[in-house]
Amino acid sequence: MDLESLRPPKIVAVHLNFRSRAEQRGRFPAHPSYFLKPSSSISRDGAPVVRPRGCELLVLEGEIGVVIGTRARNVTPQEGAAHVGWITAANDFGVYDFRWADRGSNVLAKGQDGFTPIGPRLVPAGELDLGALVLRTRVNGETVQEDSSANLIYDFGALVADLSRLMTLEPGDLILTGTPAGSQPVQPGDVVEVEIDGVGTLRNEIAEAETELAHYGAMPKVSPQVRADAYNAPVAREHELSAQARHALNSVSTATLTVQLRKRGIANTFLGGLKPARPDLRLLGYAHTLRYVAMREDVVKAQSATGELNAQKATIESLTADEVLVIEARDEAGAGTIGDILAMRALRRGATGIVTDGGVRDSPSFGELDVPTYYRAPHAAVLGLKHFPLEDNVPVTCAGVLVMPGDVMVGDAEGVLVIPAALAEEVALDALEQERREEWALERVTAGESVRDTYPLAKDRLPEYEAWRAAKEES
Repeated sequence: MDLESLRPPKIVAVHLNFRSRAEQRGRFPAHPSYFLKPSSSISRDGAPVVRPRGCELLVLEGEIGVVIGTRARNVTPQEGAAHVGWITAANDFGVYDFRWADRGSNVLAKGQDGFTPIGPRLVPAGELDLGALVLRTRVNGETVQEDSSANLIYDFGALVADLSRLMTLEPGDLILTGTPAGSQPVQPGDVVEVEIDGVGTLRNEIAEAETELAHYGAMPKVSPQVRADAYNAPVAREHELSAQARHALNSVSTATLTVQLRKRGIANTFLGGLKPARPDLRLLGYAHTLRYVAMREDVVKAQSATGELNAQKATIESLTADEVLVIEARDEAGAGTIGDILAMRALRRGATGIVTDGGVRDSPSFGELDVPTYYRAPHAAVLGLKHFPLEDNVPVTCAGVLVMPGDVMVGDAEGVLVIPAALAEEVALDALEQERREEWALERVTAGESVRDTYPLAKDRLPEYEAWRAAKEES
């Protein structure tokens, strides 16, 4: 078979299969999952890839294309690779702007004409080491993806076997075997190359559609979450702390912050009874919540049978920079809710702290980890003694306080509290001013003055305070 005559009867694409991509996405599939692309999406080396007018996020995905050589039905994983006839480079393009309309099908996002370029040639599988194919993707000469088939979660034989349980794979069928980390949006004028050692380099230039997209169907639409997915980045927060607010929250006490929150009518913000594993560390970050419910063995058994990560581990694998893991454990300290290994993983994911109203395992180790942790009590037992991790990024009650996903968490040696994200900026700056006034008041009281007009600061002494503050700032 030659490339020019290849018109795949069906194109089956794997959602998530490279370990690097799974790591980037924060989830590892227990089984392969797939979607179909139409044969009309096939194009060749050198053909333009056209981004529809009005679309923003045309995303590349360099892949190893597997072309079936002989009919496969109900074959085993050990037999599957023998049905692979040829290997080619492929690019599984998609416009994320249509994901909202596809509802998971990928028909509009990835099924457009020319969105599956393959080439530059077909190489017989017997001439290659299928377990060590090196894949590289470049944009305008810069490498953005590089990985090996040795790092696939499911190898070619496993994919062929899995699909052949339920459908017949015919000669010429194309399997897109997944993309590694580094997938990203490209722009008109960019040149994208997908290279596989021993196969060659597939080159395609991105172009803009010449005509407007007709309006009698779903139109492109991008949300912050979709844009974040396309760029493999955290979702842009609606309320991002300024550098000045961060400085303030890393210096003012939780006691001062509770006063500022009470002034705004919010009293229940301090998570009482939780102690810091490292009183010398400050905690600051955005809440990523995780809810535990009471343990029930049959539910745990059913979840384990799926092969998926439980909600605890899946949540930790999805943490991003500046997030604080906040665990609702129903104030039940009769089992650990997290141990040192998962805490270290949270730290490596970029988390800035852990808060739980339950117990922690390996508590002596937390005294050495550089991750601020607040907890109810130490407990050596695993969480399964009392807890079942259910869901993340939902409102939780931790130590009797409501914590919403994205709230700002602040901790010091005294304890930890929550600040509504929309108020965090003004609370931080007002708290800093409050502490300056209290510092001035302490100096005056230490010098023997009364608290009558120093704490709180009387209006007629405001000029004196402001002169003191200006001198402090200059020094």
